[in-house]
Amino acid sequence: MASLQKTFVFDEVAKHNKIDDCWIIISGKVYNVTPFMDDHPGGGEVMRKATGKDATVDYGDVGHSAAANEMMGKYYIGEFDQSTIPAKRSYISSTTDKINNLKSPKFFIKVLLVGIMAAALRVLLVSF
Repeated sequence: MASLQKTFVFDEVAKHNKIDDCWIIISGKVYNVTPFMDDHPGGGEVMRKATGKDATVDYGDVGHSAAANEMMGKYYIGEFDQSTIPAKRSYISSTTDKINNLKSPKFFIKVLLVGIMAAALRVLLVSF
């Protein structure tokens, strides 16, 4: 006999927003990642911050490996009813997240590259 697939609404998923009870929404699927919180390479707090919204973009931005994507199947608990997500909650990053992005190594690498390119351009202009 085939099992019925559970479909979750936003309010139900959003309640699970703690380190010891964490559900996330990615690509229309709901995952209970609570057992993985301590093992997540970025730390459990990273995943906790992905609660209360559709975290598809956040998940994709990180560039997870094929192994990480495959592992997600272990935590899958059902489908997500997209029509229940509040419009103001979908893909909104907080001011704190934006500030944290400024602290990320990617940001500093970009700034460093711009500085190196500016210095190289100055050397070229001075030597001609």
